[in-house]
Amino acid sequence: MLCFHHPDYHYPLPEGHPFPMDKFSRSRALLEDELRGARFAGPAPAPEALLHLVHSPGYLAAVRDSRLSEHDRNRLGLPDNPRLLDRCRRETHGTLLAARAALGEGLAANLGGGTHHAFANRGLGFCVLNDVAVACAVLESERPGLSVLVVDTDAHQGNGTHALLRGRPGRFSHSIHVGSNYPSAKEPGDLDVALARGVEGPAYLAALSASLEEALARSRPGLVFWNSGADVHRDDRFGQMALDDADIAERDRRVLAATLGAGIPTVVLYGGGYNADRRKTARLHVETILRAAAYPR
Repeated sequence: MLCFHHPDYHYPLPEGHPFPMDKFSRSRALLEDELRGARFAGPAPAPEALLHLVHSPGYLAAVRDSRLSEHDRNRLGLPDNPRLLDRCRRETHGTLLAARAALGEGLAANLGGGTHHAFANRGLGFCVLNDVAVACAVLESERPGLSVLVVDTDAHQGNGTHALLRGRPGRFSHSIHVGSNYPSAKEPGDLDVALARGVEGPAYLAALSASLEEALARSRPGLVFWNSGADVHRDDRFGQMALDDADIAERDRRVLAATLGAGIPTVVLYGGGYNADRRKTARLHVETILRAAAYPR
């Protein structure tokens, strides 16, 4: 399995900041120790020309030059500066490179990515760039006619991805999430499944299986981006779901059976994760990657 990782973002975030940046270094260290035989690669920053396929130059310059308005900085939830943009360019490039690798090998992962709240001209909810939308835009020219399905099992609706892929031929965006949760303003996608707060494993898994079957039948994909999400765990601070470890393991098995089990090249992305125990966040992401790597192909 080929895994792409990116540098940690070492910015002095305020005390108690909710985004666990250390989940990336923690999970990578665990995977390098436990996923023997995997190949790990650190991508260079995505070229600006590729970012401009999706994102406005003015927005990118504002992030780079620390010129976001206070309102936009608060909506993003992260301090705008060149180091942040560099890290997110590498993360976005990692998703594109993982897509190319998956198309050749069947499976690849970006140890990050799934930044599904980013729009063309603004960042939201810790998401600066929309890595999946950029990868899809590049693939339009590299692989004409390739049908792409986004399976988003993060606890929050993939509003930016919905908006950026909506109406594009061969692009299908699916999201299963808590309906009364962030973001407050939802975007219509190709297939949205809004669940109740506190949804438990059995109800969640039944809805997931039914929607996966529908999404695959309607999109007939040649590539799947799976934004997995660790924030569905019952101890997550923001997910508002009640899945335990066994439920998440079963979620992973069902997604992998529907994608890898059907021979569809698949890219696994992290998405959100804000567990009360920061080490648990990393562990949840790691377990998903390990299950994907072990799935028979």
